[in-house]
Amino acid sequence: MKLSIIIPVYNEQNTITPILQKVIGVSLPKELTKEIIIVDDGSTDDTKRHLKNFSTNRTIIILSHKFNQGKGAAVMKGIHQATGDIILIQDADLEYDPNNYPALIQPILNNQTSIVYGSRFKGQIKNMSFTNRWANIFSSWTLNQIYGCKITDVNTCFKVFRREVLNGINIHARGFELETELTAKLLRRHFRIMEVPIQYEARRNNHGKKMNWIKALQMYGALIKYR
Repeated sequence: MKLSIIIPVYNEQNTITPILQKVIGVSLPKELTKEIIIVDDGSTDDTKRHLKNFSTNRTIIILSHKFNQGKGAAVMKGIHQATGDIILIQDADLEYDPNNYPALIQPILNNQTSIVYGSRFKGQIKNMSFTNRWANIFSSWTLNQIYGCKITDVNTCFKVFRREVLNGINIHARGFELETELTAKLLRRHFRIMEVPIQYEARRNNHGKKMNWIKALQMYGALIKYR
């Protein structure tokens, strides 16, 4: 079996090398091979130069957009390119540690579920601001109320799927609202989403964090729109 790791990247010159080193080095269950698909979403800093250092690695595929289109567009481009049996989404910053992969993948390998989300709120959180914490909690509470589910972290980056789960799902999101649109459409198809605890260390806006209130409201709006 093959694991496809989708990494959308936009202006991450300070983190792209260390996160790729972590992804390359992480140990997977022995039955899995690894495919790493990086989508450079129109970066204007030195991200492209850092990516060139990985161009000869046979496990890595580097795609690009001529201009910034948003996380949703980058992730979907990567998914369309992926050839793996299992697909995992990884951010290009250092907030989400690839050492969580074994825990995220094992329930799928054990045939317990077809979808796993890594929950920050069931695991360990460092440095998340009070405002961001409660915005995330409120989004998950809203999801649970209107979709009748029990999910603690709808906005988590760590989402893992069997490939066939994504077949036929049409995603319109171009930005961060991918997280909520995708979840809403999976729930409408009556898929069961399992959560496992993860370790998470937030970064601040002055360290390159892309999330802001406009994007947060777009994510929240998608919960209502696709109900």
